[in-house]
Amino acid sequence: MQGQSNHETKRIGLTCQGLSVWRNGTRVVRDLSFEIGCGQTLMIAGPNGSGKTSILRALAGFLACDGDIGFNAAPLAATHMHYVGHQSGLKQHLSVIENLQFMAAILAGARPNGVAEAMDIWGVVRLAHSAVGELSAGQLRRSAMARLTVVARPIWLLDEPFTALDQAGRDILSAQVAAHCSAGGVVVASSHEPLPFADQHLNLGVV
Repeated sequence: MQGQSNHETKRIGLTCQGLSVWRNGTRVVRDLSFEIGCGQTLMIAGPNGSGKTSILRALAGFLACDGDIGFNAAPLAATHMHYVGHQSGLKQHLSVIENLQFMAAILAGARPNGVAEAMDIWGVVRLAHSAVGELSAGQLRRSAMARLTVVARPIWLLDEPFTALDQAGRDILSAQVAAHCSAGGVVVASSHEPLPFADQHLNLGVV
């Protein structure tokens, strides 16, 4: 299946050819191919169980897969990507700022003042010293998304990115995706609802 673009063709950034994905020994995605231009966003849609999350996790390196996956004509590497899934990936007993500082320390390419800037962008400055385990679902989602702007990476993999976000949070995310794509970044997002920033659509389970 091929993603269909509504925009003029751009330089290809992320390519997948013949992608098959296994989960718990069962193949959940078979022989999938698509290309995403630099500066573009691909939305993956489909019914529950169609493989949306499995594709993102395979691209992130969390699930076994076959096929050729590349970025800018080179093999895809972990350092190319940020993945934000259903789980926040944050340590519950640490504060928001401690979590982001930890990420900045272990991920290559952290920007100077990246943590402070990310908290400001995502509107979580007042939560800086709050334990993650005490946050609301929306606050937790914003704090998890903040990693996207702590360390610059060209590919964002977002699983149901609007989950738990209020309209203000959705606006922040849409603005950050636009800025990321303007800089030549690539976004792959799964969603059950329309994403206003999607350039291409890949519908799983649709003939």
